Amino acid sequence: MTAPSTAPTTGPTTGARRTYQVRTYGCQMNVHDSERLSGLLEDAGYAAAPADQVADLVVFNTCAVRENADNRLYGNLGHLASVKAKRPGMQIAVGGCLAQKDRGTILRKAPWVDVVFGTHNMGSLPTLLERSRVADEAQLEILESLEVFPSTLPTRRDSAYSAWVSISVGCNNTCTFCIVPSLRGTEKDRRPGDVLTEIEALVADGVVEVTLLGQNVNSYGVEFGDRQAFSALLRACGQVDGLERVRFTSPHPKDFTSDVIEAMAATPNVMPQLHMPLQSGSDAMLKAMRRSYRQSNFLRILDDVRAAMPHAAISTDIIVGFPGETDADFEATMDVVRQARFSQAFTFQYSKRPGTPAATMADQLPKAVVQERYERLVELVNEVAWQENKQLVGTTMELLVATGEGRKDAATHRLSGRGPDNRLVHFAPGPLSIRPGDFATIDITYAAPHHLVSDAPVRDVRRTRAGDIAEAAAAPAPTGVSLGMPTLLRRDPT
Repeated sequence: MTAPSTAPTTGPTTGARRTYQVRTYGCQMNVHDSERLSGLLEDAGYAAAPADQVADLVVFNTCAVRENADNRLYGNLGHLASVKAKRPGMQIAVGGCLAQKDRGTILRKAPWVDVVFGTHNMGSLPTLLERSRVADEAQLEILESLEVFPSTLPTRRDSAYSAWVSISVGCNNTCTFCIVPSLRGTEKDRRPGDVLTEIEALVADGVVEVTLLGQNVNSYGVEFGDRQAFSALLRACGQVDGLERVRFTSPHPKDFTSDVIEAMAATPNVMPQLHMPLQSGSDAMLKAMRRSYRQSNFLRILDDVRAAMPHAAISTDIIVGFPGETDADFEATMDVVRQARFSQAFTFQYSKRPGTPAATMADQLPKAVVQERYERLVELVNEVAWQENKQLVGTTMELLVATGEGRKDAATHRLSGRGPDNRLVHFAPGPLSIRPGDFATIDITYAAPHHLVSDAPVRDVRRTRAGDIAEAAAAPAPTGVSLGMPTLLRRDPT
């Protein structure tokens, strides 16, 4: 029997190519996966839906880390039920971590969904969609292990100048609050040569900044037995001609070693920025979370980083209200925030996730207690970040001009960019023509808790090929011509 073609039929109402929209929840890994899903769909003949139109295909790339992820998904699916009923041929697909976890539950709660696929078989989406159309029934396919590394799939990037590069998938840690290892599997590492080949191809496409991605980037190399593979990869990135900025996320404090700090400090295009998840400042809570480090270890890492890179900006993740957290445990977290001087902290109220050890722990805290602590933590985090930002007023900074970060208001006409330390800066371009992907050197004139401002004249503009590409993509296209972001060619699996 001949397998059905993955080429989509025409749209249900337009007669043109079927359109798609990917809605992403969760972490940077999910954002990167959504670029792969978009690339797969365009490779199969779909076209991105205009923002003001309902797509023929809506794909939800889901997260399962926090409780409200379930509520958001089923709320959005409920809204689309009536939309789909009025659009014969419309399809809905659900993938990602929540799909891996809930599996058949999604089809029971939302029987109008056409395809449910997991974290290990993103590449099957076009085939599953076609199979659902031909059979006129929902398709559920969840694999238990990774068959093809996602980076071998085609991609459609949202940015001409910045790109995610996955160096590993999965995680070998057993944090009691986290469901990710059971959904993403154990750590699988790409070979360094394959990572560098992808980076070189991105730079050839005009990319000037890459962010290396992994659930635990500094355990990279565990699969092929090289404990210093990550620091060696950072140094190798420094040899890629045309690559101006390298970032990475996320490391784990238990695996963060001195060779990584040395590589960061010695490699000019590795940025002086570090995201180091704390989760809690209490040794008792860290033990209950199975985090395998203690407060003193964490603070020592930060001291070592700042000794090597005095101007490094350090951000973090913090959970409030973990089961059994006492007032003293919470105050220990507040003390670490005061000492660590984070430039930014992503703060979360603990939510019970079925399937995690923490979900069955005793001493689950009342919502009111968690809320009160959370508000106090956010107030302190903002105060510290503001104090840190104020120290930068009067300094000069080179920004990578960004898109989608706001502040193009009518009164100031400010643009936005990111400094080497990843701080967000809104600046006034004046009469200069500055495009996303260009570099602008500015003077900081004002500080707020979550951003900086420059209203001084721009000192210098460095135009880039990424800016040329962004400018071309924004220009009206001739009839019949599409000027989307460059798409990497499909490569054979490693």
